Amino acid sequence: MPLRQSLAALSTRIPGPVRGALWMVTFCFLLASQAVFIRRVSADIHPFEIVLFRNVFALLFLAPVYWHFGIEGMRTRAWGLYALAFILMGISPLAWFLAIALMPIAEMIALTFTSPLFGTIGGALILGEVVRWRRWAAIAAGFVGAMIILRPGIAAVSPPALLALLASVFIASSALTLRKLSATENPTAIVLWASLVITPISAVPAAFVWTMPSLASLGWMVGLGLVSLLAHVAWVRSFAAADVSAVMPFNFTKLLFAALFGYLFFAEKPDAWMWVGAAIIFAATLYTGHREATAKVEASAAGPRGGGTER
Repeated sequence: MPLRQSLAALSTRIPGPVRGALWMVTFCFLLASQAVFIRRVSADIHPFEIVLFRNVFALLFLAPVYWHFGIEGMRTRAWGLYALAFILMGISPLAWFLAIALMPIAEMIALTFTSPLFGTIGGALILGEVVRWRRWAAIAAGFVGAMIILRPGIAAVSPPALLALLASVFIASSALTLRKLSATENPTAIVLWASLVITPISAVPAAFVWTMPSLASLGWMVGLGLVSLLAHVAWVRSFAAADVSAVMPFNFTKLLFAALFGYLFFAEKPDAWMWVGAAIIFAATLYTGHREATAKVEASAAGPRGGGTER
């Protein structure tokens, strides 16, 4: 039996929640690995230039998918939403990569847990989604967790930490736009269009800080492009294998990997307050994810005549 068929047969024997958890842990490992690649290269190359090369190499790795999908599969009329998504998806990695280059990896990853909370706020304010008191309480708890990590008034809030929060805002905003797009657009087409358009967009800020990369830096950035692409695949497959509520608890492992890699490669030691704040933020985001999944199940069970559900 060919290897591919053997792996497919094996995956069918593994329960969906277990497969989803394994894919989520894989995603978290790859995401933390990206931070190591970025920190290594940022010693020689500006983060804005790293974003460009990451996009270029990811685009090259996607070339076979473009060939298979074809021009017909990428036809769309939703250019307005696409344009907004491209702008947001182009800005968020600039802030994300810059923050990684300037602050401890684990602290940066901990602050990105706020992204789903910003997404909930944006969903309520922009998309008109109903968010009731329980989820507002979770958002407030997440804000408290972020303040524990930042400790304003006790320690000076660093510009990189603010960049990390800004990246979370843009990630949440792009997620809201993609949610709107996915209602009418093919998910594969969204990924392909994003890679095709964001790459030249990222060339603009890179041009202002351009440095000719060495062969070693190019090697790191090839690896970054591949790891970024694999992380996206693992993220998508985790939610394809199981419900959000089943896989999201394992999202916390990205902080464990980030702390481990930060210690092994850069001698970074997160303090106890970072862990406390991260745990509070993660608990808040886990609750919002659970309420999101519950609301969808209740809405499906109620059918078109069912009323709104508390979220």
